[in-house]
Amino acid sequence: MGEIEDAIERADREAFTKDPPKTLKGQIGFLLKQLGSAKAVAAELGVTADSVNRYRRGARKHARADVAAKIDDAVKARWQPLVRKRRQKQAAATGGITVETRARFGYTSSAGSTDDGRFRRLTVHLPAAYAQQLFDARDAGASDQQMRGIIAEGFKEVYFQDGGSRAMGLSDVEINDIDYLDLDY
Repeated sequence: MGEIEDAIERADREAFTKDPPKTLKGQIGFLLKQLGSAKAVAAELGVTADSVNRYRRGARKHARADVAAKIDDAVKARWQPLVRKRRQKQAAATGGITVETRARFGYTSSAGSTDDGRFRRLTVHLPAAYAQQLFDARDAGASDQQMRGIIAEGFKEVYFQDGGSRAMGLSDVEINDIDYLDLDY
């Protein structure tokens, strides 16, 4: 996964209205409800159906570290998907998306100004149209670079050009060398 996709995933997890099950037995119980059978859960986790049943009964209290990580990921991926979808739909329709980052920004502009990239720490609220483009791109399997381009275009419009009131000669903005990037919607 790329940096942008990771940031979207983190923002989705912050949408939990109730924490997912913490215990191994609770997590396995949840996965059994979601997938329907011990065999299906076992196939998802890469263990035997007997192991899944032992976890469910509480006969085995702890899973190996690699299996525990798979269980945790499987639970988080399925936990409250409707809440996530509702938040994404709201961000894409009206709410927009807030991007906080520290990265090197470079741009192409009119003669007489510098286009040397420099690090900036920015927190910018992008309009709903950019949130929609970002979610559509992720769902279509876009690369991290393509999703960076969407965010850079939003930064160009909202931050650098201030909605059309300045820097009208600015033609291109690039995001490079991302230290961190967080999204909220």
